[in-house]
Amino acid sequence: MTTRVWDYLAEYENERDDILDAVDRVFRSGQLVLGASVRGFEDEFAAYHGAAHAVGVDNGTNAVKLGLQALGVGPGDEVITVSNTAAPTVLAIDGAGATPVFVDVRREDYLMDTAQVEAAITERTRAIVPVHLYGQCVDMAPLEELAARHGLELLEDCAQAHGARHHGRIAGSMGRAAAFSFYPTKVLGAYGDGGAVVTSDDAVEAELRKLRYYGMAERYYVVQTPGHNSRLDEVQAEILRRKLGRLDAYVAGRQAVARRYEEGLGDTGLVLPSTTAGNTHVYYVYVVRHPRRDEIIEALKAYGIALNISYPWPVHTMSGFEHLGYRKGSLPVTEELAGEIFSLPMYPSLPVEVQDKVISAVREVLGNL
Repeated sequence: MTTRVWDYLAEYENERDDILDAVDRVFRSGQLVLGASVRGFEDEFAAYHGAAHAVGVDNGTNAVKLGLQALGVGPGDEVITVSNTAAPTVLAIDGAGATPVFVDVRREDYLMDTAQVEAAITERTRAIVPVHLYGQCVDMAPLEELAARHGLELLEDCAQAHGARHHGRIAGSMGRAAAFSFYPTKVLGAYGDGGAVVTSDDAVEAELRKLRYYGMAERYYVVQTPGHNSRLDEVQAEILRRKLGRLDAYVAGRQAVARRYEEGLGDTGLVLPSTTAGNTHVYYVYVVRHPRRDEIIEALKAYGIALNISYPWPVHTMSGFEHLGYRKGSLPVTEELAGEIFSLPMYPSLPVEVQDKVISAVREVLGNL
């Protein structure tokens, strides 16, 4: 049997009764859209982050897009972010009508190099979107200072950082708004698509609720455009309510797998994940580096281990973003990492014997290079 980077089946077997009860509860409720489950999850997710509001939406991409629109970002504006991210981060900026502007990342933790941000600010800059990548947070203090000094909006992309902390502050509590994805692979994952925006700003919340529901303030009457059909599904919301209570346990499970990898692979030629001082890493993915990455991935197939690269193509190198004008060498660290990084299997229900299989196979492959 092939060992995959992510699998939900063991977790589902453990939680099956609760998941099916969640589905049954919604189906018996008499309300399938924007009912008690969405409202309950929004309240509980906001409380988990110490925020006043959470607004459920249909996916993480629209969480970023609607979050930006609720902050007033639109055509003619520039938004500073990174190219070392999943493409949806940048597609959401583009979808809001704004222009993405990239800064490079740091080689040690793959996160936004905040020292480069101020030089990227122009008179058109309206917002900064730091991406809390792979499970740990960007250094937020410099960005908070820049945002305050230049009058910029700060929207955290927390799609990969549920439960992560930065100097004691939880991811999603450090910007004016924060976007989350509940895609099934996430630390807090649904059984389908889902997303949310967290904010303590009443005006931003009100905008989000209109934006996700056709631009309507009340049923059938559009008060503004743009408007979207971007509602979080009741079934997914009820499942997420149940899983939210287990989020800290999911994080602990991921951290345990990470410790085992570090113990088993720390003396090899792999560059293992580095947790930045002040951060609590939740290991959405366990990203390692090696200059002979492609040979390693190919060799591990013989052991029945299929690995992933997050991400093989920096966004600024994709043909769909040629119009932004970036050239090879524009973001040297991002481009270097794209040729070396890959992910080992990581999820809380990953059996110990499979972890040992991965460690043994990786050590053997590295020894044969």
